[in-house]
Amino acid sequence: MLKKISKMLLAGGAVMAMTAGIASAADTNLRIQTHYAPETVSGKLAAQYIDDIQTMSGGEIKVEMFYSSSVVKSVETFDAAATGILDCDMTGGGYQTGKNPAFQFVGDIMGGYETPYQQLSWLYYGGGLEAAAKLYNKFDMELIGWWVYGQESFASGKPITKVADFKDWKFRSPPGMETKIFEKLGAKPIVMDFTEIFTALESGIIDGADASGLANNVGLGLYDIVKYANFPGFHSMPSDHLACNKAVFDAMPASHQRIMKVAMEALALRTALTFEKKNAEAAASLREKGVTLSQWAPEELQKFRDAAQATWPEFATTPEAKDLVEAHLAYLRQLGLAK
Repeated sequence: MLKKISKMLLAGGAVMAMTAGIASAADTNLRIQTHYAPETVSGKLAAQYIDDIQTMSGGEIKVEMFYSSSVVKSVETFDAAATGILDCDMTGGGYQTGKNPAFQFVGDIMGGYETPYQQLSWLYYGGGLEAAAKLYNKFDMELIGWWVYGQESFASGKPITKVADFKDWKFRSPPGMETKIFEKLGAKPIVMDFTEIFTALESGIIDGADASGLANNVGLGLYDIVKYANFPGFHSMPSDHLACNKAVFDAMPASHQRIMKVAMEALALRTALTFEKKNAEAAASLREKGVTLSQWAPEELQKFRDAAQATWPEFATTPEAKDLVEAHLAYLRQLGLAK
């Protein structure tokens, strides 16, 4: 009898060990970095995304999240994910224009779409995702999706109300096409990491910054230093992305892949809706605190769009970039936003 019980226990233990092994094999462990600080609106939205995918997977997806580019610099996040230092990059494609100018047209087309909804509809229904996937796969990465918070606003130590105000204005700029556009308009863009903006403003290295949307700029404390902004924004509507190491993503169970991509669609909608409200609240609060917000006249906005669209061909110098520009233009024409 004892021998039978022992055999039963051993058999049961073997089954449990096999089951545990199967459960362990189904787990997905990810290390993800974002450039956003956890206290910013976007940082909180990123945290919600992580909570969503962990919860929807029943805990099978586990994420170690790094905020404020705490592992590598923002611009290095993509490479860190592609080489296995991290698993996923939650910054934006615009940081990778040095690899291929096509990344400009998934990161921030500038002077194109007016709302995040238009830009997202290009990605999902205008051929954008297919064109972008080829670009990301070329660098051993998988584009999971976008989250677009809308038009950005400047932070400035002087009024920025028209194109002429850009003359000799030293401001933080992300890398890529933006530097060329603003040089044409008389400004002096200085490329620096997202995490260096506050200190550079505080020390006077720069006069202003292109950092993020109005609410995020408040979260970064920029208007504690400078007292001018433009709102609504117009010049830049970057697409923050989630991109993962392709080998890591391909090895994930199909259910986990689906969870991550569908959750990104939810994050995209949540982000656009959240910032409509948060930016309006931030604008009201800043006016009460004495920050001057300027709304640009239509003729000044057109000057910027003309300069931006004239610069697109200068960056469409690779087959991938040309494909993306053509896809954008075709969709922008359908929307009546390009000729």
